[in-house]
Amino acid sequence: MKNEKVAIFWFRRDLRLQDNTGLYHALSGEEKVQPIFIFDEEILSDLKNKADARVSFIHQNLSDINESLKTKGTSIKVYHGKPKEVWKQIVEDFKVHSVYSNRDYEPYAKERDEWVRKFLNAKDISFYSFKDQVILEPGQVLKDDGTPYLVYTPYSRKWKSVLQKNQLESYSSALRFDGWNPSEFKPPTLNELGFELTNIEIPSSKLKDEILEAYAEERDFPAKGSTSKLGVHLRFGTVSIREIATRAKEKSEVFLNELIWREFFMTILNYYPDVVSNNFHRKYDAVRWRNNEEEFQLWCEGKTGYPLVDAGMRELNQTGFMHNRVRMVVASFLTKHLLIDWRWGEAYFAEKLLDYELSANNGNWQWAAGTGVDAAPYFRVFNPSEQIKRFDKDYQYIKKWVKEWNTDQYPDPIVEHKMARNRALDTYKNALS
Repeated sequence: MKNEKVAIFWFRRDLRLQDNTGLYHALSGEEKVQPIFIFDEEILSDLKNKADARVSFIHQNLSDINESLKTKGTSIKVYHGKPKEVWKQIVEDFKVHSVYSNRDYEPYAKERDEWVRKFLNAKDISFYSFKDQVILEPGQVLKDDGTPYLVYTPYSRKWKSVLQKNQLESYSSALRFDGWNPSEFKPPTLNELGFELTNIEIPSSKLKDEILEAYAEERDFPAKGSTSKLGVHLRFGTVSIREIATRAKEKSEVFLNELIWREFFMTILNYYPDVVSNNFHRKYDAVRWRNNEEEFQLWCEGKTGYPLVDAGMRELNQTGFMHNRVRMVVASFLTKHLLIDWRWGEAYFAEKLLDYELSANNGNWQWAAGTGVDAAPYFRVFNPSEQIKRFDKDYQYIKKWVKEWNTDQYPDPIVEHKMARNRALDTYKNALS
């Protein structure tokens, strides 16, 4: 393996060969490119379910990439372990000239990458990173004084004005058929990684025009199935954000705005990493959460007696997905009706969501709880019954996921709405007084 110097391309949240910025630049160099992937034990060890659909999804995509690479006379070398130990092995396995990757903005990833950069640089190996999982990365959309926006609307206006000055590029990695390092590696099996196959299906990566065209009118109605379900593909980079944003610009500004929310929360996490475990607005540290474990378990299982909340939780538990409107309802219910710390709900979503992304999950939970950046005011408490009237008046979504609804088997509400709302308002007021 060490006959000639190679450029390593490190796949991470960019599991595709086409329109991949870092891969494009790796293949533009003079050295042959050897792709690698690391199943990071620092992350995998935190997963509770050995049949985790996200691990299966990554594994399947790596297998698909490997099949495509075979036609180019190469393969992907898949490692499993803690990155610091793995990189010591990589420089033993290959005569590494340089390493290419795409940037990740989460706190752990930034710390990991900085360690890798220093490790490689100490061995005279260059480490190059590129923007790929976002259109505009943290630092590109700032206020005139150079500080990050803390409110979405002015951020989105600035985002769009910056984008107008920067054309969306496409990075084809089909530049050099002979640009690959000859190799015949075989990825480990799921079982060898300590995981199992799951029966949860991954939504399609195809974004239909009719979804975009009807998005503004239909996105809030969970029974219509009018959301893209692209979250898992954006999370792991199996689709190009540039391609998706280009189509959104043409077809649906409302959909484009959702992509901008994603980048807004990434920017917040980048500049304020403490939000991972703390309220963005620390004044809410004084909120006295009830944190009733029995009620939390009923919420997790979808047995609260509030059919829209229960439908959402059951959809999540069975599919790894929950409709966006319903996510707001169940998050508001947990934090306001039950007065359970948003961190409990955030952790449960992190365990279950196929499209789990730290920045968006954290940002949206803090939004619902009223503790976050540009959050809903604490006195905004979703009424689950009114939400049904507005967004599922024929009970189609509820009937799909709560089979026993409207029968003797369906439980009574675990809390009365008016009382719970008043209790929440009093609790927040007392915390802020």
